[in-house]
Amino acid sequence: MRWVNYHLERAGTQRRLHNFTSDIVDSEIYTHLLHQIAPNGSGVTLSPLGVHGNVPRAGAMLDEAEKLDCREFVTATDVAAGNYKLNLAFVANLFNKHPNLPDPGADEVGFSVEDVIEETREEKTYRNWMNSMGVDPYVNWLYADLQNGVVIFQLYDIIRPGMVTWKRVVRTFHKLRGMMDQIQNCNYAVELGKQLRFSLVGIQGKDIYDGNQTLTLALVWQLMRAYTLSVLAQCTQSGDSLPADKDIVAWVNEKLKNSGKSTSIRSFQDPAISDGKVVLDLIDAIKPNVIDHSLVKSGKSNEDKMSNAKYAITCGRKIGAKIYALPEDIVEVKPKMVLTVFACLMARDYLPDMKQGAASAPIVPMINGN
Repeated sequence: MRWVNYHLERAGTQRRLHNFTSDIVDSEIYTHLLHQIAPNGSGVTLSPLGVHGNVPRAGAMLDEAEKLDCREFVTATDVAAGNYKLNLAFVANLFNKHPNLPDPGADEVGFSVEDVIEETREEKTYRNWMNSMGVDPYVNWLYADLQNGVVIFQLYDIIRPGMVTWKRVVRTFHKLRGMMDQIQNCNYAVELGKQLRFSLVGIQGKDIYDGNQTLTLALVWQLMRAYTLSVLAQCTQSGDSLPADKDIVAWVNEKLKNSGKSTSIRSFQDPAISDGKVVLDLIDAIKPNVIDHSLVKSGKSNEDKMSNAKYAITCGRKIGAKIYALPEDIVEVKPKMVLTVFACLMARDYLPDMKQGAASAPIVPMINGN
């Protein structure tokens, strides 16, 4: 997308690419891109812009792409339907064959490898959580693989079995109706979220289909939170009533106090969490003699905090807590992920059988986050 937008800016058009679905259905971005990257003498023109109708215009655009030997992967219907994966392959082929970028070190640097946006830690955490749930297909890229809603429905069915009316879900997508069916699925996914009282103000199915990062992450976070709390609700035999944040905080402090620990938390944003000691104390309260206190650092430096956080997550997972968060989430006190750490430890405490071969001997700390 950065490469495409770099060339759109050079072409002098106001259009910019934000996704590989709705933004490209009219073929205008593709037409400007092809004209900009075409070598001199190739004969590529902007004539498709004068063609009426998305499918005919896409056909004319592909005729221009053929002049660059780049007509592969998509048909005119695929472009007009906004087929994400095929359009991504089409653009990747253009990039590989005709990058038309300035030489390294040139003053005209508007696009660089260093600027490419990689998967964030939050995105990776959510993706790994989904795959650990056994969803099919496997989630490789969060936004593209949630686009048709099928993975989201599987997660709903895990959180609350039977809530998805599968007859309403389209699972096979045809070229002519593929885009509409996927948006219809996403609309239903938002509807189910509201049934679970998710905060989805301003979020529509098309936002999920378009891969809107902020709004997609808002839904995914609430799915993971609901899953974590649903497991906790089953453990505490609270039925359909999911524990509130204050209930988890109260449990943490009571568990620590009853075990003679001096640590406590006020909320999931408490700066005291950053050195990892409260998590280590909680694990020690749940299963005594697991923590080797000689390995616990003072927590005064960032290096010490990271060491403690890695050790805490290692120990938590070892005693059977299904912790999805990363050490950085504890050190940076990311409240969303910190909640899942304490909720998973609470679930482990209420359901000791969750442990998977927990050892009684002290556990060695995490190395490089592994």
